[in-house]
Amino acid sequence: MNQTAKTGVSRCPIDHSAFSNNKPLSANGCPVSAGAAAFDPFSNDYQQSPPDYVRWAREEEPVFYSPKLGYWIVTRYDDVKAVFRDNKTFSPSIALEKITPNSDEANAVLASYDYGMSRTLVNEDEPAHMARRRLLIEPFTPEALKQHEPLVRKLARQYVDKFINDGKADLVNQMLWEAPLVVGLHFLGVPEEDMDLLRQYSIAHTVNTWGRPGPEEQIKVAHAVGNFWQLSGKILEKMRQNPEGGGWMQYGIRLQKDHPEVITDSYLHSMMMAGIVAGHETTAHGTANAIKILLQHPDAWREICEDPALIPNAVEECLRHNGSIAAWRRLATCDTRIGEVDIPAGAKLLMVSSSANHDDRKFEEAGTFDIRRENASEQLTFGYGSHQCMGKNLARMELQIFLEEFTRRLPHMKLSEQTFSYLPNTSFRGPEHLLVEWDPAQNPERTNPGILDLHAPLRLGEPSASAISRPVVVEQAILVTDDTLKLRLVSPDGKPLPRWTPGAHIDIECGDTGISRQYSLCSDPADTGHLEIAILKDPESRGGSAWIHDNIKQGDRIQIRGPRNHFRMDPDVKKMILVAGGIGITPISAMAREAKLRGIDYEIHYSGRSRSSMALLEELSALHGDRLKVYARDEGNRNDFATLLAKPDPDTQIYACGPTRMLDGLQQCCETWPEDALRMEHFHSVLGALDPSKENAFEVELKDSGLTLTVAADQTLLQALQGANIDVQSDCCEGLCGSCEVNVVQGEVDHRDVVLTRSEKELNNKMMSCCSRSVAGKKLVLAL
Repeated sequence: MNQTAKTGVSRCPIDHSAFSNNKPLSANGCPVSAGAAAFDPFSNDYQQSPPDYVRWAREEEPVFYSPKLGYWIVTRYDDVKAVFRDNKTFSPSIALEKITPNSDEANAVLASYDYGMSRTLVNEDEPAHMARRRLLIEPFTPEALKQHEPLVRKLARQYVDKFINDGKADLVNQMLWEAPLVVGLHFLGVPEEDMDLLRQYSIAHTVNTWGRPGPEEQIKVAHAVGNFWQLSGKILEKMRQNPEGGGWMQYGIRLQKDHPEVITDSYLHSMMMAGIVAGHETTAHGTANAIKILLQHPDAWREICEDPALIPNAVEECLRHNGSIAAWRRLATCDTRIGEVDIPAGAKLLMVSSSANHDDRKFEEAGTFDIRRENASEQLTFGYGSHQCMGKNLARMELQIFLEEFTRRLPHMKLSEQTFSYLPNTSFRGPEHLLVEWDPAQNPERTNPGILDLHAPLRLGEPSASAISRPVVVEQAILVTDDTLKLRLVSPDGKPLPRWTPGAHIDIECGDTGISRQYSLCSDPADTGHLEIAILKDPESRGGSAWIHDNIKQGDRIQIRGPRNHFRMDPDVKKMILVAGGIGITPISAMAREAKLRGIDYEIHYSGRSRSSMALLEELSALHGDRLKVYARDEGNRNDFATLLAKPDPDTQIYACGPTRMLDGLQQCCETWPEDALRMEHFHSVLGALDPSKENAFEVELKDSGLTLTVAADQTLLQALQGANIDVQSDCCEGLCGSCEVNVVQGEVDHRDVVLTRSEKELNNKMMSCCSRSVAGKKLVLAL
């Protein structure tokens, strides 16, 4: 049953008239589905895997009422994100409410300790929430967090030192609970207290808030919570005596002098207690979950051991697939709808964010654990919007460093035989024990002590797609023209490579040069056994093609990223004109192959210096016959775009790739064609080059996060967003790849990318944050 917000009257939230008489009844008489009636977040099945437990709901009943819990359950990604986004309709005020009401006896125990937990950043409404968040967020920004890296690395080393030669460990008991607590206390500025006592208090706080304790346990928990409250007050008073300390709580104490109406005494006391829990519990659980899932996938574990650069994205995938926050709560402040379901005012919501993270509508093959998943960082484990976890980047730091320490020093570690148990509650999830084993004789540092001095660069904030690489072997490297090298790439283990669509490219990392370059795929998209690219040795290039020609040979093992595609072919188009200049034939060749397979009417127009210089010409001719038109400059044969495109056709699309001069000419000849009939792939772009002397600073309002930022004249929007702790993906930073796209709610954009089509730019509802700006320095409003 549910309580309405206005009257407090108990009423059933289900419309009985919508059901037939034979609808199964729940225990309280509501006609709900069998799955909804049986839903129990305290069951072992939920604790073991919340996403699997509610899979039926994601597929059949994404929003349902649970009579046992008295909450509406939300399970799909888009719905959960929409609730997080709207903090007016869906109040966070019940986020820390006891999901199992205390008995009178337990309340009396809490009162005896003068327990008075008030609102914190987690569960307060506007305008109080953003006023505090704006004041207190600076220590959580990536730049400010860098100062904590040495401590986290030191702790990781010290804790692993304690058991490195034992050959076995319970990682939760021996490291993963205590080490994050030390980091959390250090960040807060709290002197290290009795760790075992704080662990007991933290567990009690979790059970008290999100668990289902019985009558006797409620009394025990109430005493622990009461003692925790009093200890928090004593620590706070001690810190007030030295407000110049470096911790976040001292930062708040100093701010209180100028903002006493925002940073109140009751707030500081409550945040002290909540911060001790939040500062370590989610990271402790998150690290244990991450190591568990990685060791359960030996190939993934081996890959991050061999290539630590994969760790940042592996962390995001661990948070998505097996995160430490299973669910969160909101209160409906008015009658509303979620998806297709009417929600009454006063309804309590349990958003199962772990289920949202397994929604196939958002994440392809969501049940698969993939450390190279390019949108893994869009997981909702940290929440979303103005209440997104402020400590997300501190958690990312710890997870990355802990995983690096384990992969470097214990790459041969494996899970011991065990049954995993979890503390029964709705929201916080991690194994109570994590038993691992290894052969100490194989510890790498015994034969190579120098590995202890190695560590990968730390990436704070949103991981970049440019860090998600995979090894491939060069099965074939042949010159197909005097200056064009064709590479055939295969997986080292013989497994299939990722699927791709025509127009896609991969990035090749050029050894230790720090250079990476994009090359379009020109093989058969249906064949996942190999990838093929062709690279022109360009004397005016930025060094990538020359390095590949001079260094890569058959049998080499290289790193690639992708495939990714921002030059997509419309599979439903009726007719295609495919135009290529020089090495621009590579994506065009894949499109032509796909057009032939689909029975699309198509023609290819391929221009080059000479037939001998034109890559893939022989195989294109054999495959496409008369549909291929060749324009060799040395034969005096040039493509006449004006004639070719003289008559606009609404059923025809033009796809082109080649030199800038060719693309500019095509664009002029397509002015009278329907919008977006012409689709182009660019080799490079200078439109987004930033010249601070010619730029205007501008304001950007983040509608979902409740923040307003200033983008300086010498700063990109992307840099401003990431500096303010806002997650935005990025890769090329040249307006070429489309990964940093953000949605525009209001304002006029100065588009400087080569990704968006003409009509997309005119719609003005999205922009590339790495290069585009506002027009004349005017304010933009973004859906972030």
